[in-house]
Amino acid sequence: MKAGVFGIGSALPEHVVTNADFAAYLDTTDEWIVRRTGIRERRRLNGNVTLTELAAAACGDALKDAKRRAEDVDHVIVSSLTPDRLMPGLAPAVADAIGANGAGAVDVNAACAGFLYALDQAAALVESGRAKLVVVCGAEALSRITDRNDRGTAILFADGAAAVVVAGGNLDRGCSPFVLRSDGVHGDLLYADNDERLLRMEGKEVYRHAVGRMVEATNEALVRAKLTVDDIDLLVVHQANQRIIESAAHRLGVPDEKVFVNVDTIANTSSASIPLALHQAEREGRLKAGATVAIAAFGAGFVWGAGVLSWKERVNVTA
Repeated sequence: MKAGVFGIGSALPEHVVTNADFAAYLDTTDEWIVRRTGIRERRRLNGNVTLTELAAAACGDALKDAKRRAEDVDHVIVSSLTPDRLMPGLAPAVADAIGANGAGAVDVNAACAGFLYALDQAAALVESGRAKLVVVCGAEALSRITDRNDRGTAILFADGAAAVVVAGGNLDRGCSPFVLRSDGVHGDLLYADNDERLLRMEGKEVYRHAVGRMVEATNEALVRAKLTVDDIDLLVVHQANQRIIESAAHRLGVPDEKVFVNVDTIANTSSASIPLALHQAEREGRLKAGATVAIAAFGAGFVWGAGVLSWKERVNVTA
């Protein structure tokens, strides 16, 4: 038995922040922001909706898409570095909100690579027989830790949530073994500490490491899956910056038509970015059942990873 993704859902705050909003009080312009990042707008929570509610909406939609019942969920894993409270984490409240009462519930924090780590854990639970149905959610409110007066970071970060449903079956591929890595020596290049509680980043150094690490991990993940770049139907990497996405795709040798980008309207939503991109790609017809998808992410820590999965493969599903 292999684990696979069988449903997806997402939720975004209603409040939209445009580049013009920053140009009104920072030394910047729409042209400068688009040229440097590719971002034109982003979504932010405005106090009317909690991140728990946003995450629960995404998880509920994912279960509906998978045609699965909340009461059958064994585990809820939420990736977040910006929960509503220091403790408890988001996962118990999300499990309760979607009706998965009594399910195991845990938050993970691997920064922008968190969704990959959470998805890998879910696949391991299913394939080991310790769970039959797992909901994995990336949910972030990065506006909570963004210095709005820092021109270099204020423009980058946003809020959002997206989730997938993971179950097992007699699948051809499902979720191939992921590649997950870390290098803690560079922790001071991208962080938010307990005192200031604001995100600080050395952008040029992060850029350099992000591209190289994601390319290395994706190539290794393809080897593990016994595939080549030509076998990829769609590449979805962490939506941090247009230039990072393009550089990684170019170095991998993936043509533009096989690369999905939505950073222009979503911005950097940390661990929510990959599932948000996957959901939008599916809605736009770029991602169809049975497609081979490569995903990769890089985040603070440093932590990074990559994996290959068969999208919504449905062959003798057992859970």
